[in-house]
Amino acid sequence: MAPTTYAIAIGSNRYGRHGPPARTVAAAVAALPGVIAVAPTIASAPLGPSLRRFANTVVLVRVTDDPPALLRRLKAIERRFGRRSGRAWGARILDLDIVLWSGGHWQQRTLTVPHRAFRERRFVLAPLAVIAGDWRDAQTGRRVRHLAHLVDRPRARP
Repeated sequence: MAPTTYAIAIGSNRYGRHGPPARTVAAAVAALPGVIAVAPTIASAPLGPSLRRFANTVVLVRVTDDPPALLRRLKAIERRFGRRSGRAWGARILDLDIVLWSGGHWQQRTLTVPHRAFRERRFVLAPLAVIAGDWRDAQTGRRVRHLAHLVDRPRARP
């Protein structure tokens, strides 16, 4: 397969073997293959029941893996960092998600690219807009910069 580019979201909100979440995120960036761009790390509120704030960033990687092969690599990195299966939406040492890829859309039972929820997640869109603001979402056709603007816009109350 020819090299393709992926946007990978990285998050941590638990102290791990690399230290606090921001250092875990930095170590995860260093563990990823083919990194070509790294967004600034931001702090964000958790989704769901976790009370701990997250450190988040997004990186661009260029690799020859198809989406399932890259997902397997990401899951192996998560395990090396100490991530274990647990409660959905709970605290985690490391979370690595494929957000976008230059191949457009990918759909399987265990993997959907673009990531199903990235359009509603400021903690993904804000860093991604810094390094890939002109990248278009394969489903909506909108640029990442525009999606980031939409997620920041106050919502009208019914």
